Amino acid sequence: MSIDRIIFAVAGLFIWMGLGLWGVTQNHLFLMIPAFVGLNMIQAAFTGFCPMAILLKKMGAQPGQAFD
Repeated sequence: MSIDRIIFAVAGLFIWMGLGLWGVTQNHLFLMIPAFVGLNMIQAAFTGFCPMAILLKKMGAQPGQAFD
């Protein structure tokens, strides 16, 4: 699995987790999780800098097209 796919999968899981926790508890602080993930994805799209991609590359994951 490439770095791109791993990042998309983890981002999707965190978004679902934050929305699920908010749905169960109705605590608005849990909405900060998907908001942070979304902001990080926007930042990575414009700058090309993604801390998770750097960690995955050091762990030996194969880069995809987005994070060479």
